[in-house]
Amino acid sequence: MERGPTEWFPARRGVGPWEEEHPGQPRPSDERYDPELLDGGDSRNVVDAYRYMTRDAIVADIDTRRHELHIAIENFENDANIGTVVRTANAFAVATVHIVGRRRWNRRGAMVTDRYQHLLHHDSVADLMAWAREQDLTVVAIDNTPGCVPLETAELPRRCLLLFGQEGPGVSEDAQQAATMTCSIAQFGSTRSINVGVASGIAMHAWIRQHADLRNAW
Repeated sequence: MERGPTEWFPARRGVGPWEEEHPGQPRPSDERYDPELLDGGDSRNVVDAYRYMTRDAIVADIDTRRHELHIAIENFENDANIGTVVRTANAFAVATVHIVGRRRWNRRGAMVTDRYQHLLHHDSVADLMAWAREQDLTVVAIDNTPGCVPLETAELPRRCLLLFGQEGPGVSEDAQQAATMTCSIAQFGSTRSINVGVASGIAMHAWIRQHADLRNAW
């Protein structure tokens, strides 16, 4: 049966063995490359520049280009959106993602990007805020509450920690009180709130637009 014009066609994921993909080209021999991946191919969710490289080599390379942006998300009710936040943070080369509250979280949405993203756990909001002060990071909470600064017009600090709450209750009262400011995302429809995974992407990209060197983007 022929597929229609709007149907998805099966796409090849990754690349095959080095000799198959690069016939006649010298096989990489330095320690950044994984011999097993060179032999069997690389189907991981990584950009082409990192094909066949070891996990440690990929992390080391990202570390040379990570931004001064940190992301924190509260996890007091085992929020299923944390994986999405981690995946987006990886895409924007965020310095570290901080999980506040429960140590365990659903990693499915991260699509294995947590292997390449620095993660740090804090038992409480107070612990997170103390760490941020030590690192000279300005904490900006993202939530739609009265008196918020519109994210669309806010000047985000370069050394910044964006803090997100859980789906439903939003940023906890303790976190809002401890943050330097709270920014809201403009909404125009009927829904009361934006999914926290989506909101984190919007806020991260707002910081990227203000501070990132776009010449370093893939």
